[in-house]
Amino acid sequence: MTNRSMTNRSMTSLTRPPKGDVRHLAARLGELPLFESASRADLAEIAATGVLLTVPADWSLIWERTPADKAYVVLSGHLDIRRAGVHVVRLSAGDVVGETAILERRLRTATVVAATQLEVLHFTAEAVQRLYAEVPAFCQALDVATLRHAAA
Repeated sequence: MTNRSMTNRSMTSLTRPPKGDVRHLAARLGELPLFESASRADLAEIAATGVLLTVPADWSLIWERTPADKAYVVLSGHLDIRRAGVHVVRLSAGDVVGETAILERRLRTATVVAATQLEVLHFTAEAVQRLYAEVPAFCQALDVATLRHAAA
């Protein structure tokens, strides 16, 4: 099944987590190596700002050569990064995608496709920029992720 034929499939849970769930989501973020040194306050701010999504397998999250309008922290599942239609790398829980183009204010350089069902924390470009400027743990995590992506 191609991504074009999947227009009827949709992502679920496009809502901010209820207040009680922010604590649970913050705890999940704190278990990821990317955020292991984050304070509880930073984790709570990140969790409260993101939107929790469940994404079906084969769904495209980001498309090559499009504006940078969102980024994701992967909570569970696997996704594939493709450039010019060629598989480049597989990412999984604890990885971040979409941040580099936002921070560098440029078009996307890759397509990101869910290899399995995913659970992700979705951030708008504005949220990424604000958290990057105001939340030290988020800034540090994105800097680490950007370096990893440059090496891939």
